[in-house]
Amino acid sequence: MPQTSTTGSLENASREMITTARYTEEHNAPCMELVEKFTLQKGSDTLIVPKVGQMTVGALTEGQDLIDEEEIGMSTVSVQASEVGAKIIITDKLLRENSQQIWQIVGRQLGEAMARKKDGDILDLFSSLNSGTDLGATTKNLSLQNAVSVIGIAKSEKYGSDLRMVHHPNAILYLNRDLTGVAQGTIRPIPSGFSEDRLGPFWTGIRLSGVPVFEDGNISEDSNGDGYGAIFDKGAIGVLTSVAMNREKQRDASLRATELVITSDYSAFEIDDSRGAPMLYVVSNPATNA
Repeated sequence: MPQTSTTGSLENASREMITTARYTEEHNAPCMELVEKFTLQKGSDTLIVPKVGQMTVGALTEGQDLIDEEEIGMSTVSVQASEVGAKIIITDKLLRENSQQIWQIVGRQLGEAMARKKDGDILDLFSSLNSGTDLGATTKNLSLQNAVSVIGIAKSEKYGSDLRMVHHPNAILYLNRDLTGVAQGTIRPIPSGFSEDRLGPFWTGIRLSGVPVFEDGNISEDSNGDGYGAIFDKGAIGVLTSVAMNREKQRDASLRATELVITSDYSAFEIDDSRGAPMLYVVSNPATNA
């Protein structure tokens, strides 16, 4: 009589994978921790986010009526979540012959894949901030001078009061080189308001003019060796989540296996592109034999 996996062992394996996958995803998508988060309410399929333009306050004169009218200039952003997912085949033989450790490994791979997808969806929005006008230039390095200039522009253009900068580790390398011996003596603790647990590995220890700098290795490299990072206020980009991570399984007797389907229902979207700008700088691997 053929040996088959038990329902209990399969349930334990899938639970182990999902637990590990969720933890791994949460700790490998830095940009998810740097943007506004929204949760889709039960029974709703659309999130409406109001957007209000800047207003002006003027001086008043005693005894004179206030006649200047301020236009609210309100608009809205409508967002719907979209599904992503992956399917894993767990054979009876695999389940019989492997320990708990294999499911943790599979779970980590799943979590890393989901993290890359979610983080990448946010990164894809960087190039459209500031109406697509970036503050860097092709083949240029993210030097200290360039980084400080970017921050100056962000503040003068009033991107917001909760700014953060994100770029590829190879771009941050040039910034670190300029800071060596100047301000990099010790690694500064992560600023308050940011999760040490989830953002600690991506915190560069650099804070310029009050703006914390984070690194994200998921930033892609173009044909020129450049990549888009960004400086932005937290309110520039949002992530709507309907289902963070869900699992379903289905038995396939003839295959002697079980299909495990992992899904997530979410959407990354631009709230206000005037609250940030792309930063195009070199992200290609540096020479290691110089």
